[in-house]
Amino acid sequence: MEFGYDKLLIALLSWNLLTFLIMGIDKRLAVKGKRRISESTLIMLALLFGAVGVLVAMPVFHHKTKKPLFLIMVPLSLAMNVLMAIGIKSFFP
Repeated sequence: MEFGYDKLLIALLSWNLLTFLIMGIDKRLAVKGKRRISESTLIMLALLFGAVGVLVAMPVFHHKTKKPLFLIMVPLSLAMNVLMAIGIKSFFP
């Protein structure tokens, strides 16, 4: 059985685009002084294969760039995302 890596790649790109947009929405809410998306939710999105989207969004939106939690957890999430992807690839050759 062939594992659809092309579909997986599209799903990952879509998910990371969504996490990127969520970071942008949170920045907009911050500027408007409205209720925000929690930091734990944003970190969880990064941990669940969305680290690239969050990492790219940080400098683009100038959002969470000085928060130690994000400066540590987002790159760590990216490393975990890569390791999980390698694990999935080795499980489905």
